[in-house]
Amino acid sequence: MTPPRASRRLDAPAPLGRRARADAVVRQASGSLLWLGLLLVTYWWAAGGGIQDLGAWASGLTSVGRLTGLVASVLLLAQVALMARVPRLESAFGQDRLAHLHRIVGFTSFNLMLAHVVTITWGYAGGQLPGTPGTLWNLTVNYPGMLLAVAGTACLVMVVVTSLRAARRRLRYESWHLLHLYAYLGVGLALPHQLWTGHELTSSTARTVFWWAAWGAVAGAVLIWRVGVPLAVNLRHQLRVTSVVPEGHGIVSVYLTGRRLDLLRAEAGQFFTWRFLGRSGWSRANPYSLSAAPDGRSLRITIQAVGDGSAEALRLHPGTRVLVEGPYGRLSARSRSRGKVALIGAGVGVTPLRALAEGLDYAPGDAVLLQRYGDDRLFARELDVLTHERGLRVVPLPGHRRGRDSWLGEVGHGSDLDHLHRWVPDIAERDVYVCGPTPWADLVVEDLTSAGVTPDHIHLETFAW
Repeated sequence: MTPPRASRRLDAPAPLGRRARADAVVRQASGSLLWLGLLLVTYWWAAGGGIQDLGAWASGLTSVGRLTGLVASVLLLAQVALMARVPRLESAFGQDRLAHLHRIVGFTSFNLMLAHVVTITWGYAGGQLPGTPGTLWNLTVNYPGMLLAVAGTACLVMVVVTSLRAARRRLRYESWHLLHLYAYLGVGLALPHQLWTGHELTSSTARTVFWWAAWGAVAGAVLIWRVGVPLAVNLRHQLRVTSVVPEGHGIVSVYLTGRRLDLLRAEAGQFFTWRFLGRSGWSRANPYSLSAAPDGRSLRITIQAVGDGSAEALRLHPGTRVLVEGPYGRLSARSRSRGKVALIGAGVGVTPLRALAEGLDYAPGDAVLLQRYGDDRLFARELDVLTHERGLRVVPLPGHRRGRDSWLGEVGHGSDLDHLHRWVPDIAERDVYVCGPTPWADLVVEDLTSAGVTPDHIHLETFAW
């Protein structure tokens, strides 16, 4: 068995909070850039007579169709950019927040795209509803790029339908992830229609340059960060499994090594997406957090068998080649701006928190871990070592949750907030890292907010997709 790792101080921010402030600037700038893009295309619509055209029924429908198409195009660009794995966006927002924004922007752009199709076709039909189907057929078969646009729309419809909560509950993560990649195909197929026949996109040199530059930048980001960088990382580091160690019922830690891992620039608390070669389903990636602070020579992840992909990890063997993408995530020293920290995790959600407890820089007593678990306490021996060597304070919280509106186990009387104040009286003065299932984490965040912890000091990662 591989012994627990010795504690290391690797992720000390210098100075504390500098990276967090820089990330705040990136978030503000990216939001401003999106709004500027939306205002610009709205101005072009208005300057082209869009407001005057609203005065008549048929021309008004066409005008609304033009505006919804323009806004949908900008949001479609933003949707792709949000999940292009651009490092500055990834560092500033974190995966949870990016995924949330991607979902909102994606559904909004899709609804506007449908509104564009309906209103522009209705308007071209002279505002006569019975003539709309024939007009739609004529546009589809006779206008350049329209057949490709229809195929692209079909791809986007499939992505949207499978992203609905009811559908996602019926799909494996691996299947959903594979289907979601069709969004790139849908966007690519829609592009010729926009650039060949979109009057608002091609009626002036400035507009043509804007749209081609925007699409080129987003396409370049996808090719670089979703294709090129992962290829370079795997060619450089050539990761392999060195050992697989049982940690509990259905839970294993996978130890890996490779070449020049010091250049990987991973931090405690971050995650990678993993593909273990030589097994069924290897082409589908699964996200797993580092469960130990990286030391430049090896990595460790801890996996619970909850699906097809994770169950296969229990049968990994030394020598297995591994492909990775990352590191990703903001649950790291990057988001920290205070000297004291609190770590709150449930079940296997303690995985990145255990790495943080090892990798963060803190004085004895300045870090506390609240660990929720059912029957077995994960990393019990390793956390005991960190308690004695680093001064980490651990509050074990065993047992089943005492109710649907509680994130605690069997801790006696009193509200969850009262117990939180008793265990961590200065919780409002700490950076708080939370990891666990989404409903449980939502309850934790609610109590943290009530305890006076501001959103900028709550760093969250949940088991959701």
